[in-house]
Order: sequence, then C-alpha cells, then structure tokens
Amino acid sequence: MDALEALHQRVSVPRLVGPAPTDEQRQAMFRAALRAPDHAYLRPWRFLVVEGDGLVALGELFGQAALAQADGDLSEDVLARYQGLPLRAPLLIVAICVHADHPKVPPIEQDLACAAAVSNMLVAAHAQGLGCVWRTGDLAYDPVVRSGLGLTSSETIAAFLYVGHPAGELKRVPELDYRDFFSAWPA
Repeated sequence: MDALEALHQRVSVPRLVGPAPTDEQRQAMFRAALRAPDHAYLRPWRFLVVEGDGLVALGELFGQAALAQADGDLSEDVLARYQGLPLRAPLLIVAICVHADHPKVPPIEQDLACAAAVSNMLVAAHAQGLGCVWRTGDLAYDPVVRSGLGLTSSETIAAFLYVGHPAGELKRVPELDYRDFFSAWPA
C-alpha cells in the first residue's frame, strides 16, 4: 500500500484480535513514530509496549483506578469491565508526552508532536494490514494510572493505542469533500 492510499483509507478499528504484530511490523510503526514533526528535535515522547501478562497487569491497574474513583464502591461487573479494557487487543502502546522546558517550544507544541507520532503509528499499522484504535478517556488522566505507569509530573498520557488484526470487515471510509474544510484567505 502506498503512503497516500494509507492516509486516505485509514480508519479506526475498535474490534481487534491476535496475533500481535510481528517484530518487523512493530519496528515499522515505531520508526514511523520517530519521524513525526518535532520542533527543536526534543523527542517529547516515550512509549510503553504492553502485551501478554502486561495487559493483565494494566487491567489490574485500571481496576485499582476505578475502585479509587468510586471510593471502593464498585460492582464486580464494573470492576471486571475496567480490568478487561486492555485485553481488547493483543498489543497496547501507551504514548507518553514528555514535556521539556524550552524557550521556543511550549508544552502544547510538544503535545502536538507526540500526537503526530501516534498518528504516524496509526497510518503505519494500517499500511501493513493491521488494525489500530487510539483511545484515551478518564484513565489517561487518572493519578493511580499515572503513578502505576511511572509517569513524572512533566509527563502526560497522549494515547492508549490498541493494535492487532481487524476482527471483521473495516468500516467504510466516510466520503468528505475537502472544500468543506479548506478555503482561501483572504477570500
């Protein structure tokens, strides 16, 4: 698949199955992340690769966060749902934005660079026939999760990137007219 086709046809794939991406597929995704636009070459990111027993451990961490949010008053079904969230894919990548003090690169630009790295991984996964979905939600900001993943005060979670093989057909790409979003200035 060429680059433009991958960009034009990529869709989020929330239903994923194994096997996990191969080492070669992962390396292609990881290398794509490192080519994201990055003002001053700060490399304002780091990534945790979670699979196998790590997915179960992350589920336990999500469960601890849910219990803390609910002051311990959580049904077993809801707790099990939180614990099962990481198991929705054979591979999960936690994208962490690492903020550095820089006179010309404010934190928002560093966040955008990290987001571009995640986007590059989404497209690289799609180009290789993999499925991928970018999730965040309350757990990305939860102090129990942040602490359990070893984040510092200068780091934020940009994405939980779920990766695997599509379970079924990909959804149809919506037809959008670029002219609805782009206009000349001044008019």
